[in-house]
Amino acid sequence: MERKTYGLGDIVQMKKPHPCGANEMEIIRMGMDIRIKCVKCRHSILLPRAKFEKSMKKVLRSAYPPDPESSG
Repeated sequence: MERKTYGLGDIVQMKKPHPCGANEMEIIRMGMDIRIKCVKCRHSILLPRAKFEKSMKKVLRSAYPPDPESSG
């Protein structure tokens, strides 16, 4: 099974939408806990990494595109 890769500044889609109706979140802090911010209403949420990984559906936009030279 391929592990989902995500990083600081990425926009991710969550399985359940935020109460404001959006399900796109921006990763603004990473560590043991991950802080995400709603793209629509700018509310931030702190989640344990395990809960975040279970709740994340996919990465929509990566903050840093992959380097074409390192994929060789």
